[in-house]
Amino acid sequence: MMTTTAATQKTDFYPALIAPGRSPEIPESDDTYGWLMGSWDLETFDYATDGTVRRGKGEVHFAWVLEGRAVQDIWIMPPRSDRAPNSGKAGNRYGTTIRTWDRSSGAWRVTWINPVTGVRDELTGRRSGKDIVQLGRHADETPIRWIFTDITPDSFRWTGESLNPDGNSWRLEAEFRARRTSAAGQ
Repeated sequence: MMTTTAATQKTDFYPALIAPGRSPEIPESDDTYGWLMGSWDLETFDYATDGTVRRGKGEVHFAWVLEGRAVQDIWIMPPRSDRAPNSGKAGNRYGTTIRTWDRSSGAWRVTWINPVTGVRDELTGRRSGKDIVQLGRHADETPIRWIFTDITPDSFRWTGESLNPDGNSWRLEAEFRARRTSAAGQ
């Protein structure tokens, strides 16, 4: 039986996963997410249906992966420095998104997984003017949209919304205000 140590995992796994940059298979004009590479601090807001707002902090880290054919991130709320072993599930995220370029549709396929809560969402991402809009559905088939907006080299605002039962208006579920802490490779 072969044993795997943390050192072996780091030695073998990280170089196989992490890429130094975007694959040339993805045209520069379609590099929707490359600006995110690096680490960010988050101010978080979760909006309940009863109107209450839960504020918090978090961190998110982005990297090119799989020979530069995908962008992967890790969203962590509360941040690692504030996590406790018995944290409840409300507002608790330690999940990952993987985004892959789909040349045939001219869009990014986006999958979010949060093992803490069991949530998994599938979306399609595209640029829309200066924003990035990702459209998809929650597991219960409720339409969702996630938007990166107010984008600068060192900050962005991300909102997550779900379509109300009226089929016309959107309800804000979450908002993250991000500040860059380091760029990729720093």
